Amino acid sequence: MIRIQPLLLGLLLGLALPAVTAQAQENLDKRQALRDEILATLPADRNRPVLDRIAPHNERWRQWVARTGELPPDFDAMPSLPLLPDPLVMDEGGANLPVRTAEQWGEQRRRLAAQLQHWMTGTFPPAPDNMIAEPVETLIDHGVRVETLRLRFGPERRAQLTVKLMIPPGEGPFPVFLTQWNHEQWAYIAVRRGYIGCIYAGADVLDDTEAYAAIWPEHDFSRLMRRAWGASRAIDYLLTRAEVAPGQIGITGHSRNGKQSLMAAAFDPRIGAVVSSSGGSGGENAWRYAEARYTSESIEEITNNFPAWFHPRLRWFSGREHKLPFDMNSLMALIAPRPLLLSTAFTESQGGPWGIEQIYRSVRTVYDFLGRPGAVSVRMRGGEHGTAARDIEEYVDFFDTAFGRAKLPVTSPLFYPYQFEQWAEAAGESIDPADFPERAPGELTAAAAGASADEAAALQRDIRERLGWLLGEQPAGITHAGPGSLADISGVDDWWTGGPLARPVLERATMKVIAPYSGMGDYLRANVYIPTAAAEPEAKRPALIWLHGFVHQQGFVARSRSLLQAFVDEGFVVLAYDQLGFGTRIEEGTRFYDRYPRWSKMGKMVLDARAAVDVLAGIAEIDTSNIYIAGDNMGGAVALMTAALDERLAGAAVYSGFTPLRTAGPDVEGILAWSHLHGLLPRLGFFVDAPSRIPVDFDELMAAVAPRPLRVIAPLQDRHAEPEQVARAVAEAGAVYERLGGGGRLELDARPGWLPLIEKHGTTRNEQKALARWLAETAARR
Repeated sequence: MIRIQPLLLGLLLGLALPAVTAQAQENLDKRQALRDEILATLPADRNRPVLDRIAPHNERWRQWVARTGELPPDFDAMPSLPLLPDPLVMDEGGANLPVRTAEQWGEQRRRLAAQLQHWMTGTFPPAPDNMIAEPVETLIDHGVRVETLRLRFGPERRAQLTVKLMIPPGEGPFPVFLTQWNHEQWAYIAVRRGYIGCIYAGADVLDDTEAYAAIWPEHDFSRLMRRAWGASRAIDYLLTRAEVAPGQIGITGHSRNGKQSLMAAAFDPRIGAVVSSSGGSGGENAWRYAEARYTSESIEEITNNFPAWFHPRLRWFSGREHKLPFDMNSLMALIAPRPLLLSTAFTESQGGPWGIEQIYRSVRTVYDFLGRPGAVSVRMRGGEHGTAARDIEEYVDFFDTAFGRAKLPVTSPLFYPYQFEQWAEAAGESIDPADFPERAPGELTAAAAGASADEAAALQRDIRERLGWLLGEQPAGITHAGPGSLADISGVDDWWTGGPLARPVLERATMKVIAPYSGMGDYLRANVYIPTAAAEPEAKRPALIWLHGFVHQQGFVARSRSLLQAFVDEGFVVLAYDQLGFGTRIEEGTRFYDRYPRWSKMGKMVLDARAAVDVLAGIAEIDTSNIYIAGDNMGGAVALMTAALDERLAGAAVYSGFTPLRTAGPDVEGILAWSHLHGLLPRLGFFVDAPSRIPVDFDELMAAVAPRPLRVIAPLQDRHAEPEQVARAVAEAGAVYERLGGGGRLELDARPGWLPLIEKHGTTRNEQKALARWLAETAARR
């Protein structure tokens, strides 16, 4: 048969294909330019051992790009999904068709599986039909039969998988506890509970699956998917054994093995239940909520450190997580309705308890749809990344319940139970946006243009009043001044002294603790870093309040040492603390709206920040005319609101703190992030469909700070902000600054990049030092 190329066919038939070709070339040029931009923006590939390079080729990610010629997707043609994609919506961001029938779910399930294989796991071969088992060793250990076997299969049976079975005494059939080779002692616990323990060589300590990439070159499965596919080969063999109870195979693993356990269960329906233990990013946590602002293991970090774990295509989405057509809830939806437990430590440095709970809520809707609402659970433990026997016992409890052997449900209360609809009902709130005036871009500039200084000040008072309404009804309370001097601050803390929440120790600084019984605000702890460099006689020091961002698991301590060091080295006394719902205060935030239904978490955060001002203003050694506040992402928003309300602050700095809400487009979370997702400002939730009527926006908050110095640092590739709108808002506020004699004191620093202001890369440290210098220069000018 003769095949004619489309272009030649078009010429023969006189069709107008050159225009299509030109359009295709334009798209190709655009994607090539984007590839070059991404290559220039992402940090350099890290030089790690060959084991962590993309297999079977000995290369890093940039080498893979060069070898394959792969281009990033056309992001402009992909829908933006800033919130978690909904597994029960087909063509989300397009037709948005809800899944209502079993047939539609089957179609959606196939679509999700295809997306996951293309972007994250890679494709994998069908199950081989030529497996043989070769005995390696058999022994009896206190009545347990231990068999080590080598499974051979695939082309010419060149593929192998070493498995070890630990079969308890008795007739069986027994359920199976399936895990990876390095978790052999986990299996010991399961054997004592009447399970066949089965470990397979799909782990760092022994990995037979690495060779699969070369044996099946037509498939591009990543390392973790190869290991997950290896687990299925172990199941192929297990189901040939009379001792095995079909349908009662549970798989579990920890960290990277937790990730592969989810992959195995998602693509192998023979797995009856799964426990993902501290799988983190690419495991229980969402990619969208593991990105850099959450100080978890982002796509950028994990694909740079471990480029073979996932398909290299995943890295294109670094900083563009909202363009992912899937997330980890999509993978878990493939497991439904089989029992699933998400287990993690809520203070893991690379974890994300808040993100995991968002994943759980989303996946639960699939389980509800399939008629198994109680089959998915979350289990949170204390500590860091590691596990103990107590945890494995509970994993076996979960399998016992899943397989009907006992009723030992393993779950834990949610730390972040807030839901907007439930809050509105409990608070009795019902707000009609039509009762609020519409405000369009440019109104603030127009109001300031012809205003006198007194009228501009009145405008600021009106903004503060509207902000106060949005923050909710703050209960009456007592002001606590705290210690009166730096010498009166304690040098020890009798609560958190180490572990995952250990306070960072700085060079050239003394760390003290404002803690009960001389605390801050409403019985709060804070850390104070005092420069040890000698000050001039009688000189008072400037002070800075630093507010962290969305670091749920660790609060201000997460990767903050170099940042705090930069502030101290510029001579600032730095006060830092965990905000409500973060780090040491996670549990405090859990039932906040049960206790204060008509207040807001953001209102409490602002109150705490003002309590920090109270403390610093009462310390004799502090220059009270030079107290500043600064913050990163969420902390930047809190800093801005606090500076708008508290004129004792000499100035503020906001890093990646906001995008204007009235004009927010589909690429950002917008109002929903504050009202529904994080539950920081619930009253905003009534304005989701009427954004022009929100009572106050960030341009007005900046205007309320005038004429005090304010620096807005806005990374141009921050996916949570729209650079043009941020610049417009700064210009709007600038009109009020000009009217109040503060021209030049409101600065916009729009710079390339998207990383938050945490300790991570060299460029970030330069930005930390630049911010510290700006604060020092600003203080020196007063």
